[in-house]
Amino acid sequence: MIMSSLHSFIRELKATVVSALLALVVLSALLCALVPVRAQQLAALADSGVNAKPAAPVEAPRPKRIAPLRTSELPDGARIMITADAALDDYSAYREGDNFFVLLPRANASAVQRDLASVRRLVGVRVEQRGADALVSFQLTSGTTAHVKQNFNRLDVILSAQDPQGQPTPTPTPQQNGGANVETKNIDKSSPPSAAKDSVEAPPDRSAATPPASDNPTGTTNTPVPSASMVVGAKGRPALPPEKANPVRIPRFETAPVIDGKLDDAVWKTAAVFKDFYQIQPGDNIAPSKPTDAYIGYDAHYLYFAFHCYDDPTKVRATIAKRDNVFGEDNVRVLLDTFNDQRKAYVLGWNPLGVQQDGITTADGNTDYSVDIVMESKGMLTDDGFVVEVAIPFKSLRYEAGKNKLWGIHIWRNIDRLNDELDSWVPISRDISGNLNQEGHITGLEGISTERTLELIPSITVSETGRRVHAFPPAPFPQMSAPVVDTGRFVNRPIKADIGLTAKYSLTPTVTLDFAYNPDFAQVEADATVVTANQRFPIFFEEKRPFFLEGKDIFDTNNTVVHTRAIIDPDFAAKLTGKRGRNTFGLILASDNAPGNFSEDELDERRRDIISEPDPVVRQQKQAAFQDLLDNINGRNALIGVLRLKHDVGRESTVGMFATSYNFIQHHNQLIGFDGRFKTNPTTVVGFEVIGTTLRDCTRDFSTAALQLGCFNKKGFAYSYIYDVTKRHYGWTFNGNGRTRDYRADVGFTQRTNTNNAFLAGRISNDPKPKAKFISWRLQDFMYSDFDWQGRQQDWTNGTNFNFTFAGQTYLFIGTNIGYERLFAQEFGGQFAGQDQERQARHKAILFELDKTFSKKYSGFIFMNDRHGAFDFDFGAGPRFPRVSLAALGQREVQAAGFCEGEHQPAACLGLQDPGPGTEFDIDAGFTYQPTNALRTSLNYTKARLRRYDTGLIAFDDNIYVLRATYQFTRFTFARARIDYDTLASSVRGQFLLGYTPNPGTAFYIGYNDDLNRNGFNPFSGRLEPGFRRNGRVFFIKATYLIRRSFGG
Repeated sequence: MIMSSLHSFIRELKATVVSALLALVVLSALLCALVPVRAQQLAALADSGVNAKPAAPVEAPRPKRIAPLRTSELPDGARIMITADAALDDYSAYREGDNFFVLLPRANASAVQRDLASVRRLVGVRVEQRGADALVSFQLTSGTTAHVKQNFNRLDVILSAQDPQGQPTPTPTPQQNGGANVETKNIDKSSPPSAAKDSVEAPPDRSAATPPASDNPTGTTNTPVPSASMVVGAKGRPALPPEKANPVRIPRFETAPVIDGKLDDAVWKTAAVFKDFYQIQPGDNIAPSKPTDAYIGYDAHYLYFAFHCYDDPTKVRATIAKRDNVFGEDNVRVLLDTFNDQRKAYVLGWNPLGVQQDGITTADGNTDYSVDIVMESKGMLTDDGFVVEVAIPFKSLRYEAGKNKLWGIHIWRNIDRLNDELDSWVPISRDISGNLNQEGHITGLEGISTERTLELIPSITVSETGRRVHAFPPAPFPQMSAPVVDTGRFVNRPIKADIGLTAKYSLTPTVTLDFAYNPDFAQVEADATVVTANQRFPIFFEEKRPFFLEGKDIFDTNNTVVHTRAIIDPDFAAKLTGKRGRNTFGLILASDNAPGNFSEDELDERRRDIISEPDPVVRQQKQAAFQDLLDNINGRNALIGVLRLKHDVGRESTVGMFATSYNFIQHHNQLIGFDGRFKTNPTTVVGFEVIGTTLRDCTRDFSTAALQLGCFNKKGFAYSYIYDVTKRHYGWTFNGNGRTRDYRADVGFTQRTNTNNAFLAGRISNDPKPKAKFISWRLQDFMYSDFDWQGRQQDWTNGTNFNFTFAGQTYLFIGTNIGYERLFAQEFGGQFAGQDQERQARHKAILFELDKTFSKKYSGFIFMNDRHGAFDFDFGAGPRFPRVSLAALGQREVQAAGFCEGEHQPAACLGLQDPGPGTEFDIDAGFTYQPTNALRTSLNYTKARLRRYDTGLIAFDDNIYVLRATYQFTRFTFARARIDYDTLASSVRGQFLLGYTPNPGTAFYIGYNDDLNRNGFNPFSGRLEPGFRRNGRVFFIKATYLIRRSFGG
């Protein structure tokens, strides 16, 4: 028996290893075929002048051919037409003195004539071929203005007389297709730009070809620029001063600054300076309320940032908060697009005391703050505001290295008390969808160390647990005449120690390999307590485990085909993620111990079920199923694989594929899909996703180990789509998704199958008025419908939402909706009580929310939902709220009368489900009190109640209270307490934690968690127990330590 099991294990292990190697070979082949780029090390050698064998030539895109210029007369000037054999939407234009320039990326202008005679307001034309780009310059007569209008493959350069009254002040976001010729003005350091000084909307389109970087390391200037004008972008993109439109060259520091928050190192005087910010929220590219200066420099190993934020220091909102918790107070943030692909960027933020915030943001606007990187920061309040200094190791980032590489960048400052004001170094246009496609650029990061980095994080967790278990073993007691009442007993388990290791190796600055052996995934913060009553579908919980957070955005899809919490307890896991050129990839392999891991308590429960079964035939079947569990399921692991590939198309579009595999004994689930996201113009996004799944299952239910004869095979299909238009004052979206009945994604998360959803919404809003008491409003009307694959409508809803923003950080939401819901018996076990096998209900609801920040110390919110016609699905809500449907009440009556004994029982004894409508009322409220910079407290309250129409009884009434308190002794040392009280479950959960976290990867925790019942029901006897009774507790000590070493470079 042992040898047979050993041989079986070896065969399975060999098959797993072969599958993993094949997956790696396929991935490597795909990367070699798709990625025509050099390795980062070759790029570094080329930068340093070392001879290296050149890479194989790559065929470049065919350049656009420019036709001879055409001209026509206008009443006060002339029109010059530039025509090409391809679209010219990537042009840029700017003016210097009497010369007006049009840059045409990847264009051949050899056919453009240099001499245009008899053209009004034009002295001459000059054409230069700058590498693959063409630069056409027009010498203008005195007093002539010029701007460009673009129509697919034609540019119209309009020459006209200058207004004798002077230049008009453009609006913050001009609606014309081209930009006007707007001269920059002298800007004083203490007086940021106003709408009249620098009226801009958003950066020009610089993704294709960018003008040469300025040699001046200063990002903007305080001195007049008499001959320089705004750089004008295509398709209505805004004008920018050349010093912001052109990439800013970052100087290399000879000495490293001391990160102490003082900004007194002489090296900062050589840094690139970024100033003259624009208020983009709530204002629309107007003058900020307070000036900001940002500084950037670098050396071979670090990227340095410094910020000088001018303000009254007594009004600055800053606390010693935990990492990432800098919302609700002043902060500065940098969005760093290290691949310059406008699809993903690091979000790096700091509050005035240097508390760090880090995450990843994507082109669709989603930001994940669960990512942590190693960096050093220090902030300090000063007489004129606050200063923050930062040093980020390059080895903490993924990036493309090499000469003349561009990085995209946004620099933002948030002033919380001023209606959550957000200031940006470059303006953001509300006429353009997205932020990353409106970023500025930096360059000059050359000679960066390309060393490989190895990170090792050993961990140890020592814990002592106790829990309430059955008082008696699973054995019959024939000598007892009276039934045994098992009230349970509390058992303390022996001290347990878990040791694990996590490793991360940077193969290149863009590719990382992660590996974990027996990883310690003990969570120091449990999932939030949520309402589970009357929940028809699974509840989604976010991933919190550090190992799976690296590169998490790569695996995100609309249908959530990868949700790593499905990998519950891996013995080992490996992950390869990165980007090479235009290709992004991710690979996960894991062996999960959870599906076949049954504790002794779980096995005892199954033994009790067998012993208590009165029917001898059923008892024998259960015994056989239990033996099959012991022989074939218990102790076995699930093998999981995930593959993700994405390819950048054009400037802002992406196509990709993904595949997952879940294999446990004779249960095999495979999934493959394709997706795409396309930016068709600055305001429109189109996306799609199609998925196919297969399932072969020979063991029907692992939770009960019930047997079945033979195997079944199922195939499923899923899809999603979106068409979204976002403009300044309005927008609309049409999206949807669907999954067939047999769709199965074991590595992902699925709420519902056999359904299709179509959603349509339109929205309008006003231009915010930052100085008014009533700042802005937004109106949204939406409609959605669900229907199954048989064509039957499941529900529809039509609603209207109003959002209002007032001065003093006050936000009001009012919503209303009406709709219809339909239930089918097939979704509830096959049969409803009574003759009607489907149920319908019309519903209507009104929603209300108010959020208010009163001061630095106080803030709060309240949300309410009153819905009439909401379904009670007749699940019941535990012993405190049993089922209250007509069918359930009838069952209890006939049972009490003794009619449910014997062979012939009435139908009421079956207790079939009987869903019915009722009135639902929900509240979600919270209040935060922060008496000092170090102490933060909050109290949250959630209520959910439903009363049925037919019986007038309450189906459930759940009240959840959550009290939290955190005291930060320092930025890295804290004490945290949390108490959750759930009235429906009669449970009180306490969590107490003392932690020291000097950097991501190094941590020390001492914690205690407690789980009690208060006036609840005994889980074994079902009897009411007054007072407090403990269900379980755990005391733990957890320590991890980051060991970081670099090689080469």
